[in-house]
Amino acid sequence: MSSPMPGTLRGVALGAGYFSHFQYEAWNRIPEVEITALYNRTESKAREAAERHRIPRHYSDWRAMLDAEQPDFVDIITPPETHEELCAEAATRGIHIICQKPLAPTMEESRRIVETARTAGVRFLVHENWRWQPWYRKIKDLRQDGLLGDITHCYFRMRTGDGWGQDAYLARQPFFRHYPRLLVYETGVHFIDTFRFLMGEIVEVYANLRRLNPVIQGEETGQLFFRHASGATSILDANRFNESESEDPRFTFGDLRLDAMHGHLTMDTNATLRFKPLGEPAQVIEYPHERRGFAGDCVYALQRHFVDSMRSGTAFESTGEDYLKTLAVVDAVYESAARREVVRLPAT
Repeated sequence: MSSPMPGTLRGVALGAGYFSHFQYEAWNRIPEVEITALYNRTESKAREAAERHRIPRHYSDWRAMLDAEQPDFVDIITPPETHEELCAEAATRGIHIICQKPLAPTMEESRRIVETARTAGVRFLVHENWRWQPWYRKIKDLRQDGLLGDITHCYFRMRTGDGWGQDAYLARQPFFRHYPRLLVYETGVHFIDTFRFLMGEIVEVYANLRRLNPVIQGEETGQLFFRHASGATSILDANRFNESESEDPRFTFGDLRLDAMHGHLTMDTNATLRFKPLGEPAQVIEYPHERRGFAGDCVYALQRHFVDSMRSGTAFESTGEDYLKTLAVVDAVYESAARREVVRLPAT
C-alpha cells in the first residue's frame, strides 16, 4: 500500500502526437483528475491540443511547465528515447509518473527508469493499455470463475494492413518507418503482456521475424511461439503488411482462439466472444464493450485504474518492475529470431 491521495489529482502531460489525443479525451471523462497543462516541443501543436481538449495552459518548455504547475503526476506521451530523462526529472521532483510504451529503446535504459522511480519513492505506471481492452478483462473473469478450466493454448492472428506501400505508416505514426525494431518492440509487446496477464509467466520463446516492405527499417511480420510456466502455449501470428477484411482492423487488432480444458473460446474482429463447452453448442458471452476511444476504450480503463489506485493507495497492475518481465520476453524474441533457436527465459 502507498499513501492514498484523496481529492482531485492535478496532472500535466508531455506530448501532443497521434496517440496523445486518446489519453487527453479519457482524462476529460475522469472527474477526479484535472490536467492543468500540456507540453509539446512544437508550440503550435501544444496550443492546438490544449484548445481541442480544453486544457488551460500549454508550454514548449517542459521544465518550465513542471516548475509552474507543481503537478501530482505527469503523463509522458513522448517518443521512447526521451523517457529516461523525463522520468528522472519527474522522479527527482517527487512527481508520480505514467509513461507510455515502448518504455525505452533498450532494456538497460528501461531498468534505469524503473529503478530511478523506485529509489525516488514515486509511483510509476506503464501505459500498457492492451490488457485493459474489455474482451481481455472478460476472458480473465471467465478463467477465474472456472468456466473455461485451465487454458492450454491461445492463438491470435493480427493483420492491420497499414504497413504496405510507399506511404506505409505516414498517415498515423510515421516514426514507425525508422524503428530498427518495429513489430515486436512496438506492437507485439502488447500481446506479450496480455498473454502474461491471461496465462501467467512466459518461460520459453521461439520466433520468426521478417520485413516485407523495403521502405521501412524494422520487421513488420512475425510468428511468435511462447511456452508458459503453467504448461500452456500461445502463438502470435502478426503481420502489419497484409490486410484484414474487417471494417475496423484496429478495434480488436485481429481474432483469437483460446483452448481450455472445458472447451474453447473465440473472439472475432467485432469483439464477439463465443464459448463452446466440450460436447455442447457454442454460446455467445455477453459483456459490456463499445466502440469508443481506442480499442474498446482501454485507455480510459487504464487511466481510471491509475486514479483509483492513487486515491486508494493500492498497487498498480502494470508496475515498472512487472513490465520489465514483459520486456525481457521482447528481448528473448529478438534473440530467438537472430539465432533461429528456442530461447529460455531465466527463472524469476
